[in-house]
Amino acid sequence: MLLEKIEVKVGDITKLNVDVIINSANGNMIRGSGLCGAIFRGAGKELEVECSKYSKLEVGEVILTDGYNLPAKKIVHTVAPKYYLEETDRYENLKRCYKNIIKIVEENKFKSIAIPCIGMGIYKWPLEEGAKIAIETVLNSITPGSIEKIYFICGDTEQERIYKKYLAEKLK
Repeated sequence: MLLEKIEVKVGDITKLNVDVIINSANGNMIRGSGLCGAIFRGAGKELEVECSKYSKLEVGEVILTDGYNLPAKKIVHTVAPKYYLEETDRYENLKRCYKNIIKIVEENKFKSIAIPCIGMGIYKWPLEEGAKIAIETVLNSITPGSIEKIYFICGDTEQERIYKKYLAEKLK
């Protein structure tokens, strides 16, 4: 059952022992602030070296790298649209982040994944809107039998509450 495969919780994504964690990256693929900075710090210098080999990452695209010093084997980096720029296609671009995450995870046959609240930090996505897009898009993108465990990792209890609310609504 799908509900058993999904867990929403507050936590530190850099400490999770999963196949792959998701980094809400910046387009330049460099160490950022917030979650992106924490992932780069946890992974170590090797991640910076690997990421320096890539050109600019566009909104909604994904890149797979090693996890290096993190418990996670791999990292999928994606760039969320900046909500505050009022892009006309920002909702589709955020959905594209999640679709491409699931696609690359399934292509690489990863069984466990941890996804943060993408775009809800410095990119200013409203929690309600971002959580709804995340839950709906992930649930609609998964191929049955592919991913065994999905963790939505929240930064605080309010994020956790909203994510759990939308997950419960979608699984009714």
